[in-house]
Amino acid sequence: MIALDAAPLTAVGIAEARAWLRIDGEEEDGLLAGLIRSASALCEQFIGQALLVRLVSETLPGSGGWQRLGQRPVRSIAGIDGLPAEGAAFALPVDAYAIDIDADGDGWVRIDRAGIAGRVIVTYEAGMAADWNAVPEPLRQGILRLVAHLYTHRDGPDDGGPPAAVAALWRPYRRMRL
Repeated sequence: MIALDAAPLTAVGIAEARAWLRIDGEEEDGLLAGLIRSASALCEQFIGQALLVRLVSETLPGSGGWQRLGQRPVRSIAGIDGLPAEGAAFALPVDAYAIDIDADGDGWVRIDRAGIAGRVIVTYEAGMAADWNAVPEPLRQGILRLVAHLYTHRDGPDDGGPPAAVAALWRPYRRMRL
């Protein structure tokens, strides 16, 4: 199970989307905010990476093999807590586990001595950029184009699917797991 920060940042602001769509006024800001969240989530799913850095908490089995963390790119692994079947979580001693972040940004955890913990909670930071200005421009442009498409068509009968330019802008950043 992966738990992310409650209010993730978006890679594109409402004012920027309003300007892209040439919308005057703030009447549709709620709609635009939802479309930006949807487009950003689709971008993250397509490229297989978190756009903006966020704190992640992931529960894993307390096994002895190397386990890959679910979000990437991993920037840092803050800590590992043991989670017993009954009772409160407790901090595992540093010599009870091993951690690694490889060159591709994948985070890895190996539990050597879980003690009474059947599962562990790994807390780490993952994401490509610290703020929306640091997100690569092709990703931001793809998000804006997808927001514009979703806003314009709104599942209308003339909707032929998202523009091919969106995938073309995102494809160089795509990382797939096999």
